[in-house]
Amino acid sequence: MSAIPSKSEILNWIADNPTLTAKRDIAKAFGIKGAARIDLKRVLKELEEEGHLSKRGKTYRDPEKLPPVSVCQVLAPDGDGDIYAQPLEWHGEGPEPRILLVLRHSDPAVGENDRILARLTEVSGEDHAYEGRLIRKIGTNPRKVLGVFRKETEGGRIVPIDKGADKEWTVRADATHGAKEGELVEAEQAGPKDRMGLPRARILQRLGDPSAPKAVSLIAIHQHGIPDEFPDEVIAEADRMKPAGLKGREDLRDIPLITIDPSDARDHDDAIHAAPDDDPNNPGGHVVWVAIADVAHYVRPGSALDREAWNRGNSSYFPDRVVPMLPDRLSGDLCSLHEGVPRAVLAVRMVLDSEGNKIRHRFVRGLMRSAASLSYEQAQAAADGSPDDKAGPLTEDVIKPLFAAHAAAKKAREQRQPLDLELPERKIVLSPEGRVTSVAFRDRMEAHKLIEEFMVMANVAAAEELFKRRYPLLYRVHEEPAADKLDALREVAQASGFTLAKGQVLQTRHLNHLLTQAQNTEFDELVNMSTLRSMTQAYYYPENYGHFGLALRSYAHFTSPIRRYADLVVHRALISAHGWGDDGLSEAETERLDETAKHISETERRSMAAERDTTDRYLAAYLSDRIGAELSGRISGVQRFGAFVRLDETGADGLIPVRALGREFFHFDADAQSLMGSDTGLTVEIGQRVTVKLAEAVPVTGGLILELVALDGTRVARGPGPMRGRGKPKPKPKGKKPKSTVERARKPAREHKKSEKTARKVTRKRK
Repeated sequence: MSAIPSKSEILNWIADNPTLTAKRDIAKAFGIKGAARIDLKRVLKELEEEGHLSKRGKTYRDPEKLPPVSVCQVLAPDGDGDIYAQPLEWHGEGPEPRILLVLRHSDPAVGENDRILARLTEVSGEDHAYEGRLIRKIGTNPRKVLGVFRKETEGGRIVPIDKGADKEWTVRADATHGAKEGELVEAEQAGPKDRMGLPRARILQRLGDPSAPKAVSLIAIHQHGIPDEFPDEVIAEADRMKPAGLKGREDLRDIPLITIDPSDARDHDDAIHAAPDDDPNNPGGHVVWVAIADVAHYVRPGSALDREAWNRGNSSYFPDRVVPMLPDRLSGDLCSLHEGVPRAVLAVRMVLDSEGNKIRHRFVRGLMRSAASLSYEQAQAAADGSPDDKAGPLTEDVIKPLFAAHAAAKKAREQRQPLDLELPERKIVLSPEGRVTSVAFRDRMEAHKLIEEFMVMANVAAAEELFKRRYPLLYRVHEEPAADKLDALREVAQASGFTLAKGQVLQTRHLNHLLTQAQNTEFDELVNMSTLRSMTQAYYYPENYGHFGLALRSYAHFTSPIRRYADLVVHRALISAHGWGDDGLSEAETERLDETAKHISETERRSMAAERDTTDRYLAAYLSDRIGAELSGRISGVQRFGAFVRLDETGADGLIPVRALGREFFHFDADAQSLMGSDTGLTVEIGQRVTVKLAEAVPVTGGLILELVALDGTRVARGPGPMRGRGKPKPKPKGKKPKSTVERARKPAREHKKSEKTARKVTRKRK
């Protein structure tokens, strides 16, 4: 009988013979027969327990190496056109090895995110650890999940971080990817559901501690698939860029253009200037300049920078970080209009009359030098007569003329009547460690409105210029609200004691009238939020359907090409339309404007969802140490499963589940947006003031669960029992309907509306 080999001999054999690693193969290699196989099994078991080997079926292998035949996911080609793959069966503790795909001419085409079965060969002396030969493609991408791993005796489970997810995922022991208890992981569905009906998963990536303060935005970035690392070729291309000179440009350096941004802004992509118009034919008029960083000079069509910018679509902003559309060499340097530094711009000179109406405009490709970089607070203080040392020298000749031009522009705005929503903007303040220290609402000053109005005017001018020249562009389209959304808004208005006109073509002035009715009342924020929710989602499109919210016939995005790809397209169109160079809109770009419009509309929605999720998680973390506290708020939405509450202090949204409203069945009225108790008549509807108890705050999902304490100032009695709000409704008592626990008289207009609905229903049935 041959001697049992040492552990090192077994490991060396497996390393040299990755395709012969079953116990019988090892026994045959060392001449082990009969009862000695029991001792070999014991040694292999010890190697497995020590972490030197992992068992997969009947074979053993080094967990720090990939199997010879493995499932991989194809990555995007690198700058040299080489295609790499990511192993999906990596169980080692170290970083995943790189796999270079060596494709034959006869192989089918593979693309990013394709899954393939590949034969792997280990290599040395290269920047990749394996070379892979395609065996076959293995179908479409499976469903993925992001969640927290919970380790169990045999594998584990994944608790999804999505608030809407209702099922956990199970993970077999050989599919954990080495994940540890409590780690945040990304996984994909692997095979059929288990006997409990739960989906099986294979862990793809371990993302670290989900409770770490700075992991909050990373979770959203990963969950929504926002690219947050620039490829090497993109960084290299940006680093090679040099500042643009004066050649082929109009010299604007003598115009004291200034930038006005938030105090913590890292980049400045727009500058403004205003002065009284000296034309005697335009008494009381103004000349306004808006200059925008010339990103198109650096980001050429078809370049690596352009491909990555198109892929991202826009920058994404989080409380602790920004995921930019362009590398910092451009966004924070060459395309940022820093004070005192010559910078390339596309600028528009607009002439306004005394009432703020734009008489004419002219676009130029120029070179400017910012006279100052001011914050909103500095500009506002100077306009109010309290300039600091930096703003002081600019007050009379630069800042006051800007505010005078804005005073005229406001007159034209009032005539146009764009939608005048006043929505408080939350500011989440973080400590250096990334923990929330406070949640406040930003002050909205006249300086903010000034910048917004001049940017709108410049965007309009860009759309009008390209339309006049019959040149293709991407419009910013905002269509009027859908009929069902308007009906829901009318319900909110009437429940709050206000009216919204019906039976006529809706215009923004009708909505503004509603907002004015609610102004400075307890329903102010509710009506503003409900009006916002009734709006359609704005999007980009090559055809012009107008902008309802701004009450404009044509509108395009021109003022932020650093952070929006749509603006870069408009810049290129202006360059081509004016013949300013060879870096304008290419023929290939023009042909795919439809595709670009759809893509960047989707990336914008992706970023908005990620930013919203991040804010929810930060707010949940901020409130997590106040479990049991009573908080005030207002009912902001009602669904069959419960009522949503917007909390006063933080603006956070929480849910009162229907089971927490009382020990009775609750009827849901979709038209009235209300829940009514079958026994007590307790009515919960949009707009009511509430006091709630914070029952649960889950930072990893951003979910807040609340319990109802008081409704419209009246304490609500809640009986004990686990079945509140569930089960079948009890039979209604005969005779008079029981009085509501909280008396809430409905407005006559609302009662009239309900009777109208009933009449219409009866009439239709009779026909």
